[in-house]
Amino acid sequence: MRKFIKAVFIVAVIAALGAGGFWGWKKYSESRGAKVVFHTEEVKRSDVMSVINASGTVEPEELVNVGAQVSGKIMSFGKDSEGKQVDYGSRVTKGMVLARIDEVLYEAALKEADASLMQAKAGILRSEANYKQAKARLALAKRNWERAQELFPKRAMAKMEYDSCESNFLTCSADIAVASAECEQAKAQLAIAEALMVKAKRNLSYCVIASPVDGVIVDRRVSIGQTLVSNMSASSIFLIATDLKKMQVWASVNEADIGSIKKGMPVIFTVDAFPGREFSGVVHKVRLNATMSQNVVTYVVEITTDNSDGTLLPYLTANVRFIRNRRASVINVSNAALRYLPDNPALVVPDQRAEFVKGIELKKGERIVWIKEGAFLRFKIVKAGLATGNATELIDSGLKEGDIIVNAQSEASVAAKKSAKTDGRSPFMPKMPSRNRNSAKGR
Repeated sequence: MRKFIKAVFIVAVIAALGAGGFWGWKKYSESRGAKVVFHTEEVKRSDVMSVINASGTVEPEELVNVGAQVSGKIMSFGKDSEGKQVDYGSRVTKGMVLARIDEVLYEAALKEADASLMQAKAGILRSEANYKQAKARLALAKRNWERAQELFPKRAMAKMEYDSCESNFLTCSADIAVASAECEQAKAQLAIAEALMVKAKRNLSYCVIASPVDGVIVDRRVSIGQTLVSNMSASSIFLIATDLKKMQVWASVNEADIGSIKKGMPVIFTVDAFPGREFSGVVHKVRLNATMSQNVVTYVVEITTDNSDGTLLPYLTANVRFIRNRRASVINVSNAALRYLPDNPALVVPDQRAEFVKGIELKKGERIVWIKEGAFLRFKIVKAGLATGNATELIDSGLKEGDIIVNAQSEASVAAKKSAKTDGRSPFMPKMPSRNRNSAKGR
């Protein structure tokens, strides 16, 4: 019985060892036969641009703020070019009525000014009549005084009468001056009344708010029945864009990039409202009033753009790219392809392997691209031109459009190589000890 159990145990051990050996050999064979898979790309011909990125807002090129110069209640709105009530987006022409303010108080003020003007005119007539009366009294007093001067020396007139003639002449002389002053005062009152009349008429005219320009209403800030309170600055009622066919983009540019922004520089921008479409413009002006937010200084750059088709709407957010340099229709590759480097010399073609292991010598401006040849890779030295964040221009590279180059190794193939960890040795071979951080820490 013991011999039977021993025989069964020996058979079981041999079977387990055989199964383990088969599994190990299978894994070894799989790792030996694992193939490296490469990510490739085509060499392409396209535009390469060096840009400065910024964000901004689409703004009308010229915006007119229409306000109210008198206080009062909004009674009604006018009609736009289509005969509809003035509202957002209404197209208006110069002189068109936009709104009306309650006119009752200003009509009453005009009537009061008119009455004051009539009163001032009557005062002119009265003062002129008084002046004529004073002039007549002065003439009489003058003749009496002259007669008294002739009679009194001849003792033909009493002293009292003589003194009375003298006093009357002096009084009438003073009265003529008073009457003349009253005439000037009446003229001044007339001027005041005329000025009040002009003011009252102008205030009444302000009750009708008209469009100062041809354009489109971008914003309406009041409603019918709302009371406006005018002060030193006119209350804003409407915003009118004179021409939405010409728009601007106000972009905020970091101080580190503002030195590269020049007037006339070409610009490309996109808006989220129209994905996939690019709009073009040019730099019009760099504003000098910088702003600081969280210790970051930015400048506003005005960009003009054509909007003849009316696609762009005011206040859209724009993603702006200022084009510092541009190469049109040039051979270029991705920057990832220029950064790629094989992690195993065995992947390099035999005739270049030694140079790769030694280290490829590059001159200024030269880079390396890798071309797949069967199961191997061949490097090619190229001269780099204009570089952007994604791609780099190649100058006299010998590559042509459509050539296939490597830009990365497959993550799956890398994982397979790491899982094998054989380096060409059998998994059953003992591993040589090595110094690494983990072993050092374990000591």
